[in-house]
Amino acid sequence: MRHATVTRNTLETQITVSINLDGSGVGRFETGVPFLDHMMDQIARHGLVDLDVKAVGDLHIDAHHTVEDIGITLGQAFARAIGDKKGIRRYGHAYVPLDEALSRVVIDLSGRPGLVYNIDFTRASIGQFDVDLFSEFFHGFVNHAMVTLHIDNLRGINSHHQAETVFKAFGRALRMAVETDPRMADQMPSTKGTLTA
Repeated sequence: MRHATVTRNTLETQITVSINLDGSGVGRFETGVPFLDHMMDQIARHGLVDLDVKAVGDLHIDAHHTVEDIGITLGQAFARAIGDKKGIRRYGHAYVPLDEALSRVVIDLSGRPGLVYNIDFTRASIGQFDVDLFSEFFHGFVNHAMVTLHIDNLRGINSHHQAETVFKAFGRALRMAVETDPRMADQMPSTKGTLTA
């Protein structure tokens, strides 16, 4: 099984993330940031990964450090769980609608961090959640998972719908990329022979 647990402790946050890439979509979240919990549940459910995230952060200041560090720790756990990447599809993509909103996410488990992020949220916060923090979450993830990620919200009026389509599409794209490809057997999906850089 491709699974990993990573703990990250700083003066600002204490975070533990467990991920099973061959799971059934079970998510357990205790972060103190309810809307982020809701979004990570979309990753688990639509990505068919089991995800357990526990975080204690300096929420008396704001959610910035907690959200960013969860992204970092999730990226570290993902990188450990995916292993050497032999026999996987490597690339994944998904379009996901929710009512008037539509998002596209494309991922390459390239071994190189890169994020292209295009979301024009229609308001600055969803409940108490600052939408700017989604960018911090995904930057933290790609920089430590070592993946290339393109996120485009193509349309949307309701910011909750915009965010939810992004996270659902991210889960679906991730699911596709990590799947084993029976035609690849034990081969590396790269002409370089490595996906570490």
